[in-house]
Amino acid sequence: MGLELLDELADLPRAGLPAGLAAAYGGDLGFDRPRLVANFVATIDGVVAIPELAQSNKLISDASEPDRFVMGLLRAFADAVVIGSGTLRASATGTWTAERAYPPAADAFAELRRRLGRPPVPERVVLTGTGRLPESHPLFAEGALVVTTAIGAARLEGRLPAATTVLPVGGADAVDLGAAVEALRARGHELILSEAGPRAFASLVAARLVDELFLTVSPLIAGRGAGNGRQALVEGFEALPGERRGGRLLSVRRAGGHLFLRYELRP
Repeated sequence: MGLELLDELADLPRAGLPAGLAAAYGGDLGFDRPRLVANFVATIDGVVAIPELAQSNKLISDASEPDRFVMGLLRAFADAVVIGSGTLRASATGTWTAERAYPPAADAFAELRRRLGRPPVPERVVLTGTGRLPESHPLFAEGALVVTTAIGAARLEGRLPAATTVLPVGGADAVDLGAAVEALRARGHELILSEAGPRAFASLVAARLVDELFLTVSPLIAGRGAGNGRQALVEGFEALPGERRGGRLLSVRRAGGHLFLRYELRP
C-alpha cells in the first residue's frame, strides 16, 4: 500500500514523518498551528454519508486501505478528534484513534506522536446539542469530552462515567462551534481534527473555522433518490450564488482509483 504523489505545493510544513509513514504517504506531512482540519471520503457524485447504514463511510470509501491509512495519519497528528453524536451512534465500538483506523501502522503512529510531544491518544470530543447520547458507548469509559449546551449538560448529569467530562458551551439548543473551538484551544489543543458529519462541517464552514480539508474521492457512484437522506459534503449551508467560498489546492495523491486531495479553506 502506498500513495503516489501527483502534485504538491513546495512550501508546505514538514514534520519529518517516520520512514514507514513517509513511504506510505508518498512524502512528508506537517501543519501550521493552530489549525482545524476536516477529513471526509466522498463518492464521485459527492455523497459522504448514508445515514440509514451504520459506518457508511466504509462503503463509500470502497473499503480503501489507503483511505484508512490517511485517517490514521491525521489522527496521529491531532491533539483532539471531534465527532458528532450521529457519528458516535454509527460506530458502536469506535475509539477514534490512529491505530484503530489503520492497525498495521500502529507503532509508526505512536512514534510520530512521541516525536510531536503528544500523549498516546488525542482527546476525543463529542458534539451534541441535546445531550441525547448512547451512554453505554465504550468511548465514555475510556474518557471523552462532551461539548454540549446547558440543556444537554443537564440531561447528561450523572449519566456518564466519571472518566468523561461534560462541557456546556453557549447556545440554548445548539452548540456554539466558535466557542467550542475556543474551549478546545484553551485545553491546549492546537491541531483539531473534525470527523463530524456534513451538518457539523457545514456549520464550521459557515463560521469560517475550517483551515484545511482532506478529501478522499472514491471511484464509486452512490446515487441519490428522492427523500433517501443521502448527504453531500456540506448540508445546511448555502454559499453560491450569494458568496464565493473556495479553497487552495495544496496536494494531490492517488492510490488506484482513489484521489486524495488536500485543500486550504482559509487564507
